[in-house]
Amino acid sequence: MHITFIGGGNMATAIIAGLTKARGCQISVVEPNADKRAQLAQQFGVTTQEQLPVYFGSGQIVVLAVKPQQLREVCGGLASRLDGALVLSIAAGVGVSALSRWLDGHERIVRIMPNTPAMIGKGVAGLYAPRGVDEQDRDAAQRIMAAAGSTVWLDEESGIDDITAISGSGPAYVFYFIEGLIDAARQMGFDDATARELALGTFEGAVALARHSGEDIATLRANVTSKGGTTEQAIASFDASELKSAILRGARACRARSVELGVQLSQD
Repeated sequence: MHITFIGGGNMATAIIAGLTKARGCQISVVEPNADKRAQLAQQFGVTTQEQLPVYFGSGQIVVLAVKPQQLREVCGGLASRLDGALVLSIAAGVGVSALSRWLDGHERIVRIMPNTPAMIGKGVAGLYAPRGVDEQDRDAAQRIMAAAGSTVWLDEESGIDDITAISGSGPAYVFYFIEGLIDAARQMGFDDATARELALGTFEGAVALARHSGEDIATLRANVTSKGGTTEQAIASFDASELKSAILRGARACRARSVELGVQLSQD
């Protein structure tokens, strides 16, 4: 695959890292920042350039990896250079219809919502392709994102907002809980390094156990929650604070903002 990334930020870097390990790809990056270009070239051996190439043929793949606010301008410069290339957008908010308009009616477009653990090959990406995108293009998008973690295909474009609320923004929710656990450990007298290790080790172990046990998550939680025991008191306190309801409200608020941003960013 011949893949050109427009933008060389953190998410693009994460995907490039996975692709270079998988091999079999010719990768180039269009990035205005000279230091970033040098870093990408040195770290991954990819071709870098400051300006857009003059032409993208049907056998090429273009990954839009710029900030959503920059996307319309980038598409304006890209439109006349596309000759049937597959376009993948990892920019949040902007829908396929807006991308197609800005790209002068181009239809080979796949939207992708990745998340930051892609930086270590542990990402989760949601992908949506309109009906006009064939299986070969879907497979190409799948292979690219699988290089940075796992993938989920969405039947409707609105699913991008759903996955934003769960896995897209989800790492921040997890970090938020880890922060709280670290703070609790500090208040109980542990030093910073120990508090961090206790919290991170607990999360790592719990996730590993959940993946390998085959048990339902609620069952795993119940197995640690002996009746009348210490864990039961913590869970009771969480329930009294309606922690699960707060998580649901947060996810819904995230989704609502994703929809709102989508409307704002997709306007001409």
